[in-house]
Amino acid sequence: MRELWLIRHGQASFGAEDYDQLSPMGEEQSRLLGRWLADCAIKPDLVAIGPRVRHRDTATHCLHAAGIDAQPLMLPGLDEVDHHELLARLRPDLTGAGALRAELKQSPDPHRAFQRLFSDAIARWVSGEHDADYATSWSTFRTNVLEAQRQLADQPARTLWAFTSGGPISVMTGALLGTPPPQTFELSWPLVNTGITRLRLGSRGATLLTYNMWPHLERAGNNALVTMR
Repeated sequence: MRELWLIRHGQASFGAEDYDQLSPMGEEQSRLLGRWLADCAIKPDLVAIGPRVRHRDTATHCLHAAGIDAQPLMLPGLDEVDHHELLARLRPDLTGAGALRAELKQSPDPHRAFQRLFSDAIARWVSGEHDADYATSWSTFRTNVLEAQRQLADQPARTLWAFTSGGPISVMTGALLGTPPPQTFELSWPLVNTGITRLRLGSRGATLLTYNMWPHLERAGNNALVTMR
């Protein structure tokens, strides 16, 4: 049996100048994942990563903790949506340096405020009514993700780990579940940082085995480690 494990990156630096950096929490989540994988999982024949720093660093911390020496394969199709662009198209007033952080600071719950903004930005993007506004349309993004899944499935490896983000994981999962494409990102919102989604790769295509599990964080016994943003 061949399996593809889709691993969401560790917690990034929400509210910082550069979001695309693991927070100290994200680094710890990644190490805990590696220790759990060393104890409970089959060693991968292939490791893949998306192009973001948070993808690479999650893999680095995880693999080191697992005692695995691997040179990851970088696949552009494992990239996340450009949330800066999506928010800028929805709210041009938030494009200036520090504008988004200033907006969120006005809310008593910045995480919830960001989620509302991002949900609205995603809805505008996936509607298909404004494709000319974006460097990458929703349909192109979805096609790129599914192409990355195909490229991984075509590898001779039996066990594959792919470090990516919520967007690609929700696209692959949604395609397998028959989720209407405009509703794909409903699957992204509950994804936990360093959570694992497992696909079986067979001769007739992929099958979803598990979705968004985090036994490595449960084993640590600290609910604060379970984050989504």
